[in-house]
Amino acid sequence: MRQYSPDLTPPWKKPKPVPEVAADPGLVVEEPGTGFCGAVIRCEAGTVTLEDRFGKHRVFPLEPRGFLLEGRVVTLVRPSSAPARPSRTASGSVAVPGARARVARAGRIYVEGRHDAELVERVWGDDLRIEGVVVEYLEGVDDLPSIVEDFGPGPDARLGVLVDHLVPGTKESRIAEAVTSDHALVVGHPYIDIWEAVKPSAVGIAGWPRVPRGQDWKTGVCRALGWPENTGAAWQHILSRVRSYKDLEPELLGRVEELIDFVTAPQ
Repeated sequence: MRQYSPDLTPPWKKPKPVPEVAADPGLVVEEPGTGFCGAVIRCEAGTVTLEDRFGKHRVFPLEPRGFLLEGRVVTLVRPSSAPARPSRTASGSVAVPGARARVARAGRIYVEGRHDAELVERVWGDDLRIEGVVVEYLEGVDDLPSIVEDFGPGPDARLGVLVDHLVPGTKESRIAEAVTSDHALVVGHPYIDIWEAVKPSAVGIAGWPRVPRGQDWKTGVCRALGWPENTGAAWQHILSRVRSYKDLEPELLGRVEELIDFVTAPQ
């Protein structure tokens, strides 16, 4: 008959159980042995592939207690083949499973740049498709009054515009005041660039650095944070950390919701 020895390990020396977390695409974790931090892009039998903010891929085994999630030890497991459908969209709206995109309205929402458009799509994309609202970017707002005039907003084609750094006394505020159509709404957030509208905690930094006047702001941010001075790659890293409205500052949330309500208001 086999004899079993009692476990004499003191309770405080026994490893504590850790949570199991599904390795869903986009989940950002760290492999503590190498310090490699990245987002899950693939999970196969026994392995997980991570991609860091510079686009580098590493494959790691799915071992117990093998990763850190927000500083906590976790065990990654393969996600189920049919993940549960979310009950809410990234913007916090109630999800409508199977809903088809509505035919695009004549009205539009304009934003300043491509990064602004990508961030709005990341959080409000599902809502905008259901409402039939198209978001376009302008590459700057210096010619905004003439752009609005060319668009010709009206009761059945309202125009909403989101402006960066819209604070009193700035060039942007003077441009916004020059738009006088009753069927166009210009609103903005106080941040120098849309990057700042992402909460630092979502990106894993203490705060957005101050960049001296005269420097390119995005390049200065990369330099101050010790990132490679590749603003395109930096933005993709920032965008990958945005999963819902909770990762954005309220000063941006309110303005985008205001524009959607304005453009979709009944005639």
